[in-house]
Amino acid sequence: MTESTAQTTENEETDPLVLKNLERFQDMKFGLMLHWGIYSVWGAVESWPICDAEPYGRAHLAAWEKSGRDIDRFMQMYFDLNQAFNPIEFAPQAWAQAAANAGMRYLVFTTKHHDGFCLFDTQQTDYRSTHRSCPFHKNTRANIVRAVFDAFREHDFKIGAYFSKADWHHPDYWNPRYARLAREANYNVSAQPAAWVRYRDFVHQQIRELMTGYGPVQILWLDSDWVRAPQEDIHMPELARMARQAQPGLIMVDRAVGGRYENYRTPEQTVPDLFREGVWESCLTMGEQWSYGPTDTYKSTRQLIHTLVKIVARGGNLLLNLGPDAQGQFPHAALERLKDIGQWMKINQEAIYDTRPIWPYEQEQVFFTQKQSTVYAIILAEAGQVGPPPLIPIPGLRQVKSLRMLGDDQPVTWTCTSQGITLSLPDRLCQSPPCAHAWTFALSGAEFQTAIP
Repeated sequence: MTESTAQTTENEETDPLVLKNLERFQDMKFGLMLHWGIYSVWGAVESWPICDAEPYGRAHLAAWEKSGRDIDRFMQMYFDLNQAFNPIEFAPQAWAQAAANAGMRYLVFTTKHHDGFCLFDTQQTDYRSTHRSCPFHKNTRANIVRAVFDAFREHDFKIGAYFSKADWHHPDYWNPRYARLAREANYNVSAQPAAWVRYRDFVHQQIRELMTGYGPVQILWLDSDWVRAPQEDIHMPELARMARQAQPGLIMVDRAVGGRYENYRTPEQTVPDLFREGVWESCLTMGEQWSYGPTDTYKSTRQLIHTLVKIVARGGNLLLNLGPDAQGQFPHAALERLKDIGQWMKINQEAIYDTRPIWPYEQEQVFFTQKQSTVYAIILAEAGQVGPPPLIPIPGLRQVKSLRMLGDDQPVTWTCTSQGITLSLPDRLCQSPPCAHAWTFALSGAEFQTAIP
């Protein structure tokens, strides 16, 4: 074996069960991400306001002014939010039902963000929703991760556990004796190896708890890409081995790190412009921030549906994020978007689930997916457009055996030319289509004139 071959094998996943699960992951297409924690009490950006080097969202918080803009005082006020976290209206079954109705098929839930507050009954720290310091600890749903995972499994969701490798509350990561300014550990790890070993063991034990005490988990979604070898070596091979002993075939996402333990890529707040090879998932917010914000602005249903179509046609999954509020409720605007997306998915899901991209992937407002011998052409509506145009050209198609519009039981006629085909739609479909925002045509036996380059 050459050196280059050995390096490639070392950095690629070879576990056949993991590879099988990655194939299934690509079938699901549409997932829900939830950022929830003590930050929802303030309606603040998650964790980052206490990171002095990158204080996203801090300047607009009333607490920042109340602290006299003193970072140490402000940080203590933030950490003390565990004493105010009491989401008495938390109803995970309602969350799961709303997501299922929207057509989502998997969940990625924040078990712990960078601020270190745990939404599960960890025995490694008192900084958790089940500890007596948190008023919610008396609630029957205080072990929030268990309640969420169980509720979503009842709707056949695959389960993903988000976990931050960085913990800004832990004294062996951010030592309170030193300035806590940047996202990284605030001491020289190589100069204080005992502290880092304690922290690394803490992380491994928390992940062990999540992998052994909360039922089947399909995805371990690890955030904090700066926690990596050689500066902050978390011993990923050992961690992955331990996690997969408890959860065989577990998909590991050591995001933005690369290598063997980033089984799929996670472009954040972006959609690739073109078809992208490999397994990937765009993680995008429904609003402007990941966590709940009382004045947040949400993307339109049309924009969200178009985003889903573009991602699927380009070979990826959409992980759509929203933030529950301090009481444990989905914001009304988010519920409305989920409902509207679900109405569209009921008509068009055949062109989304279990499909794969097919060249030429897209032509202006037309996006293609494929399942077995059927090609799906999804036409995106222009702003204000009620129905599809009466004539829809699809260049490059050599032949089609049959053609239908999803949501309608009448066949659609078409004409063939040397350039491709043109669909001819009756007035009723143009004026009163089966859905809004985008329309799908199933082309059985379709073949394009040019092979994939």
